[in-house]
Amino acid sequence: MIDTGHKLTAFLPRLRDAAWIALDTEADSLHAYPEKLCLIQIGFAGGDVLLDPLAGLELAPVFAELGRHELILHGADYDLRLLQRHCHFVPKTIFDTMLAARLLGVHQFGLDNLVAKYLGVTLEKGPQKANWARRPLTPRMETYARNDTRHLKPLADILRAELTAKGRLEWHAETCRQLVAECALPRTVDADQQWRVKGSSRLPPRALAVLRALWQWREHEAVTANRPPYFVLQPDTMIGLALAAVDHADLDTPLPRHLTRRRRTGILNAIDAGLAAQDLPKPPTHRGRRQTEAEKRRLRELERRRNQHAAALKLDPSLIASRATLAQLARDWDAHSPELMAWQRDLLRPE
Repeated sequence: MIDTGHKLTAFLPRLRDAAWIALDTEADSLHAYPEKLCLIQIGFAGGDVLLDPLAGLELAPVFAELGRHELILHGADYDLRLLQRHCHFVPKTIFDTMLAARLLGVHQFGLDNLVAKYLGVTLEKGPQKANWARRPLTPRMETYARNDTRHLKPLADILRAELTAKGRLEWHAETCRQLVAECALPRTVDADQQWRVKGSSRLPPRALAVLRALWQWREHEAVTANRPPYFVLQPDTMIGLALAAVDHADLDTPLPRHLTRRRRTGILNAIDAGLAAQDLPKPPTHRGRRQTEAEKRRLRELERRRNQHAAALKLDPSLIASRATLAQLARDWDAHSPELMAWQRDLLRPE
């Protein structure tokens, strides 16, 4: 584990000279709030190392070196967003083994499935729900973490060769470029939507105001306690409290019995604030638009073309385009086709 400045200084030349680099991360979203980046796994020809981002190290030199290489990842979406959010790091180019497998028509594309299929190696499922912020890591956690990068290079070599043989290597490269670009965008939060938990669409405006106040209290409480919000108050409990409050019903029934006096007081104060709110939230509006008959015909034709290509290529049809995307294309091909990747557009283009 690289957890001191001395170890990091000794490691940087090895990283700089690496012919290839595999990368993975571990975060703690089950035991902390907000989530924490807890571990960075780096694989290269000289072995694999674990880097501790919780040790207070200056990691800028590491990311400078990572930015000079193509990085091999598996299911890069979460890792890229995590690194962008916590470290402001965006790689220049990646090779995603999960995307490669999907573009080859592989249906079981988990890392353990692919390593078993192509390399004949069986990986332990491992402590997937472990607390990755604990130190020291247990030997089992360390083995699991190292296995996430240890087999990526030979796996990527095999997948790259198969993509080349099928003429899909550029498809993969374009898909990876789009993934990097999407994950580099800062996450935008709609303040009027983030508190609308499952089941809130059936609530009247005053109950929505109570729910919003409860969500705001829960968010503050979760950050203060460093615990995920659902450990503080479950969404269905919040819905029950909001309904009981506007119906002037007994709040003891939906209130959890295990609450401390302080949290019980905080919830009741939040309910009072919601009941007194002047700016009542509006129920969600469903802005549906009826398709014209011409759009329906174009949609059916696009679905036929997509499914025909998917069957011939042995691909999941959603890789080519989702039904929502097809509906947009059916409405206005010229406006929405530039949003597709080139290989998707070529497969869907009207003859």
